[in-house]
Amino acid sequence: MKMMRFAAVIVILFFLTLPMECGKSKKEVKNARIKGQPAGRMKIGVSLLTRTHPFYQDLEAGMKDAADRSGYRLLVTSGEFDVARQKDQVQDFIVRKVDAMIISPCDSKSIGTAIKAANDAGIPVFTADIACLAEGVKIVSHVASDNVAGGRLGAQAIIKALNGAGKVAIIDHPEVESVIQRVKGFEDELSNWTGIQIVAKLSGHGVKDHAFRTAEDIHQSHPDLDAFFGINDDSALGALAAVEKAGKTGRVKIVGFDAVPEAREAIKAGKIYADVIQKPRDIGRTAVETIETYVTGASVPPVILIPCGLFTQEDAR
Repeated sequence: MKMMRFAAVIVILFFLTLPMECGKSKKEVKNARIKGQPAGRMKIGVSLLTRTHPFYQDLEAGMKDAADRSGYRLLVTSGEFDVARQKDQVQDFIVRKVDAMIISPCDSKSIGTAIKAANDAGIPVFTADIACLAEGVKIVSHVASDNVAGGRLGAQAIIKALNGAGKVAIIDHPEVESVIQRVKGFEDELSNWTGIQIVAKLSGHGVKDHAFRTAEDIHQSHPDLDAFFGINDDSALGALAAVEKAGKTGRVKIVGFDAVPEAREAIKAGKIYADVIQKPRDIGRTAVETIETYVTGASVPPVILIPCGLFTQEDAR
């Protein structure tokens, strides 16, 4: 009889507690589980813009360093500039029930539907290097270079290279939020200099061969051009190839963004004037560390900016 009474009490307690869990949203239950989970069980889905560029290779290395220290498991993929492919990767992370995601969007607006699906599944989403600009989505925290300040540094280098006067072209990639910020800082800084005129702003899609063709088109329209600003080093190196083909190496100044090894060698040789330096390992490490802070229940900043620097020929010696 006592055993029957004990069993009845257990059943009653089960049904009394059941409505409390059922009353919670799927997202609340998921987040509660994540925040109480041991670090060794954490699984983070990562979708990068690309894994072929040295910048993102360093960013991934920074993530791996931090994940190894915390006992997290990283599932790393990349969209390779294809937002449709990246959306499929995010959907796969949802199916695999990852505990968090880090995304470097291939398209800052189009990625929104995929991130919304992750939001609905209760998976916290973080962005690294490139922000999401889509409306109606939730990003816990965005970690990136201070791209506006970096753009200003690039402009200051152009001003110095041209002695405050000349015609400049921008090789752009406006689908990407970080580039939008770089160009904004660049244009804002140059707006203070009446002697420098921006005569063209065309997309090179962030890759060398496209940037080369874009730079050639700009040269044909503006044969008296004095300088190029490339929004990344593929853009700067593509511009350099066009300048070399035109026989204007050294006369047309080039400022890039990233300071990858190939660009540093070109700066050392005097072919590129300067590069804005980012710290991708710090970005990757900080993104994972921000997840680690978040899962403890502590608040994290919505935006974390990593300072940039400038690499010149003096630094290359």
